[in-house]
Amino acid sequence: MEKRITIALYIVMLISAVLIFRLWHLQILKGNEYKNIDEHNRLRVLSILPPRGIIYDRDNTPLVKNIPSFDISVVKEDLPKDPETLSALAALLGIKQDRISAMLDTKPVKPFEPLTLKENVAFEEVARVEARKIDFPGLQVHVVGGREYIYGHSASHVLGYLGSLTARQMRMPEYSGIPPESVIGQYGIEKVYDRELRGVAGKKVIEVDAMGRIIKVVRIQRPIKGRDIRLTIDVDLQVEAEKSLRGKVGAVVALATETGEVLALASSPTFDPNLFVRGIRAKEWKKLVRDPRKPMLNRAFQSQYPPGSTFKIITSIAALEEGLISGNTSYYCNGSLYFGRVFRCWKEAGHGNVRLHKALVESCDVYFYEVAKGLDIDILAQYSFSYGLGRPTGIELEGEARGIVPTSGWKRDTRKEKWYTGETLNTVIGQGYLSATPLQMARVMATVVNGGHLYKPYLVMQPESDVKPEGRVRIKQKNIRLIKKALSGVVKEKHGTGRLADSEIVSIGGKTGTTQVVGGMTKEKELPVKFRDHAWFIAFAPADIPRIAVAVFVEHGGHGSTDAAPIAKKIIESYYKQEFKSDTKGDS
Repeated sequence: MEKRITIALYIVMLISAVLIFRLWHLQILKGNEYKNIDEHNRLRVLSILPPRGIIYDRDNTPLVKNIPSFDISVVKEDLPKDPETLSALAALLGIKQDRISAMLDTKPVKPFEPLTLKENVAFEEVARVEARKIDFPGLQVHVVGGREYIYGHSASHVLGYLGSLTARQMRMPEYSGIPPESVIGQYGIEKVYDRELRGVAGKKVIEVDAMGRIIKVVRIQRPIKGRDIRLTIDVDLQVEAEKSLRGKVGAVVALATETGEVLALASSPTFDPNLFVRGIRAKEWKKLVRDPRKPMLNRAFQSQYPPGSTFKIITSIAALEEGLISGNTSYYCNGSLYFGRVFRCWKEAGHGNVRLHKALVESCDVYFYEVAKGLDIDILAQYSFSYGLGRPTGIELEGEARGIVPTSGWKRDTRKEKWYTGETLNTVIGQGYLSATPLQMARVMATVVNGGHLYKPYLVMQPESDVKPEGRVRIKQKNIRLIKKALSGVVKEKHGTGRLADSEIVSIGGKTGTTQVVGGMTKEKELPVKFRDHAWFIAFAPADIPRIAVAVFVEHGGHGSTDAAPIAKKIIESYYKQEFKSDTKGDS
């Protein structure tokens, strides 16, 4: 009997030892681990999205505003998965039950991370969900950042748009720490300056019960608002530029001649950035990308075209500076020139005896063909490069085209052929391999009329002390005066090709350009639109002390004289009407 008691006593002691060891293991060795698990089950960390910075125009007119938007999410660990609950939740949210089940089966980024079930819901639906939250543990309503682009389509290529974080972006270091429900800049200024605009998210630590209901707020880390940005764009001028392009395909660029500030940057057709903020519908996206006019393309600097006769400005400067011609050099134009083949002037009857002034005013091709005979293509290229052609301007936005400035080496490398003088004849009138963007040509005009200072175009306001020219191009003052006088004559003189840009409000100078798309002498109206000539006009005003330079390009528009020059006139007059109002207010 005593033996049995002893054995039983040993068994009890062994069991007690095992229990004591287990308690020691759980409370001492694993105590912190289980405490953390308990805390994570009890405490939840919610993100607080910061207000996004506002984008203003140069006069502090807001171009965007933040508006509240609501998302409905659920902590999947809290929600019962029985069919009855899921069916009732599907009915409440207006979502099919199998879709909710599929979303709940997705692997979360981390435990207790809210899973978004529905985005951008109406306030009435938010009220219904709030009233039923007690029936669905873990169901939450989040106020997330919304964005409204106040002027709709206007300046959309500049402002860009917002969108949800993509799966690829979530893996990128620059987006680490951003709450997954955030919207970020995906295009334009919104993308380039996203880090500054989006601010820093805050956090709210809450205590919840077993049903996922909030018991109390433990602590709050306030978000840091995004930085506001002020653009150089004048929104009224931008709207006028886009209005002038309505129904056309093309671009308008307006620059401040003495700083490089971009006053307007319009591309047509355009798009509505409001479609993207909380996710564009597949139907709308397909419509945009399948549109043959390519509304998402920023033609102001992402497309490059032969600059046509606007390039005769560079040709004139190169010939003058190299001593090949002077203002008095004269050539005879009978409508064509033979150099291995026939090179025709746009005016079949010819211009007669022509000096440089008349050659620019009336855009005589034969005069420049004669110049081309003695002008080395590589020397012409160096002048082109010095005025910013053949390379990106460096504007803040992405995807800028370089343009092409042909050289003998370029042709040898790309075409495996030597350069022929006949190709120089095409180049001096802005045809052939040569290509440029409207932004580049606006900068060319600004550089010519400001005395040869090459400024980098920019869209975000900078301190005045930071605005300095990139360089000074080679040009004598007497040659600047000669060129400017001729460009004024383009608009003012009886036979000037830019007469339709003449204004009673302000004196305008400029140069027309018509770029041939297909060869031959077929009448313009007989050609399909896609084969019609491109129209250019680059301008400046006022003629004596220029403050604004403008480039207008109309794709398949016809002629620079009739289709582009009137648009430049509208833009410049709009600018000076606003300037006059500002001066009047200042005087009063």
